[in-house]
Amino acid sequence: MVLLVSLASVWYAADQVTKALAVARLSDGDVTVVDGVLNLTLVRNPGAAFSTGTEYTVALSCFAILATLVVLWVSRRVGSLVWATALGLLLAGVVGNLTDRVLREPSPLRGHVIDFLQLPSWPVFNLADIAINVAAGLILVQAFRNVRVDGAPVDSGDRDRDGVA
Repeated sequence: MVLLVSLASVWYAADQVTKALAVARLSDGDVTVVDGVLNLTLVRNPGAAFSTGTEYTVALSCFAILATLVVLWVSRRVGSLVWATALGLLLAGVVGNLTDRVLREPSPLRGHVIDFLQLPSWPVFNLADIAINVAAGLILVQAFRNVRVDGAPVDSGDRDRDGVA
């Protein structure tokens, strides 16, 4: 649990600091970090990944609140380093973007998420998005390895009883 909370706290702080810097420094235009590889571009995103669902900002905010509560509830049973890392990153990412939705313009639960990292042929994103995607990958790895959140292997009895691992 210490790893989960520590990782979530550090990643969340980094996300919020980099977003504040992006708002303060990128309003005049893009900055090329590595030509043809990485630009810093300020985007205020009312939607989800790839700017989808821009008309559902309130629903996305409510989903993020629910996701935060689920992650906190599941985190009580963490008994694996990989699961602690995955849930810590997921918590940081969800809360990082939720903070923008609650505190940024135009209004609470309708706020736009600050995105600023741009790769070629890829939508602009932020550190919270990176955390969510890495967490999703780690969760898939654990699912394929049949490792439960508590670190124990999934046995056939678990699967037979309710149809899922």
